[in-house]
Amino acid sequence: MTAVIDRLALIGVGLIGGSIARAAREYGAAREIVATARSAETRKRVAELGIADRVVETNAEAARDADLVIVCIPVGASGPVAAEIAGSLKQGAIVSDVGSVKAAVLNDMAPHIPNGVHLIPAHPVAGTENSGPDSGFAELFVNRWCILTPPVGADAAAVEKLGAFWSALGANVEVMTAEHHDMVLAITSHLPHLIAYTIVGTAEEFSTVSRSEVLKFSAGGFRDFTRIAASDPTMWRDVFLHNKDAVLEMLAQFSEDLAKLTRAMRRGDGETLFDHFTRTRAIRRGIVQIGQDSAAPDFGRPHQAKPGAPLPRPYAADDE
Repeated sequence: MTAVIDRLALIGVGLIGGSIARAAREYGAAREIVATARSAETRKRVAELGIADRVVETNAEAARDADLVIVCIPVGASGPVAAEIAGSLKQGAIVSDVGSVKAAVLNDMAPHIPNGVHLIPAHPVAGTENSGPDSGFAELFVNRWCILTPPVGADAAAVEKLGAFWSALGANVEVMTAEHHDMVLAITSHLPHLIAYTIVGTAEEFSTVSRSEVLKFSAGGFRDFTRIAASDPTMWRDVFLHNKDAVLEMLAQFSEDLAKLTRAMRRGDGETLFDHFTRTRAIRRGIVQIGQDSAAPDFGRPHQAKPGAPLPRPYAADDE
């Protein structure tokens, strides 16, 4: 396969950055991969893993002469990093990111991007609750969606090239405005994470149930919530601060729906509960039908082959 990108620069090599590096190499999407990370310890580990051709010390050095720069950091740091790399970007380069919020990233980065450089934010809707360069794997983006949110007037050829890069990693590519992306992700990803963090916190504070009982008797639902709530705190702090308007709008609607179900339980209104559960069950079946999850028991998790055997790593399922 002919490489889509000659020189790829990755700023930040955690789960997503590490998976991009592995996938780009595995599928031949980039001819050369240059990486950097904030801490010397992470840079050292990336070099040990051999997932990049070169590991450099600064963001500006990584971006120099790169054809595609992907910023893989919490969204709150996007603006300062854009300012840091601005002087190193060559004409015609594409600058992108992987954040779960897009309008704020676009607003924060755009003022620093020189003329002749193409800023095209992106969001690969894939991930796990794990973090760090060791957590990445090449198959993370296969059959997952990557949403591109180019600004008005973006160069069509650059958008097409970035889309081709993500397609080469196995992703399905969709293009939409940053504002629409943030509203969609507020309900499909951000609000579920907020609820998960809340429920796990509530369980911890519930005085009549001991911590050991919560851990010991975790049924499927609570277990899934704890998996989501194990996601990177810095990333999710920034997500909620930078997409707060959309999340608050969805949270208000959720609160109304929750109040409706609360009233039905108090009144013994089984018909309302049954109708609601029937409608929401159909959404789950639709997700399975379009291939975004498995219909297998326990949401497709592999089971132990024998008592005491370790479980293999599950396929990434958390939207970030």
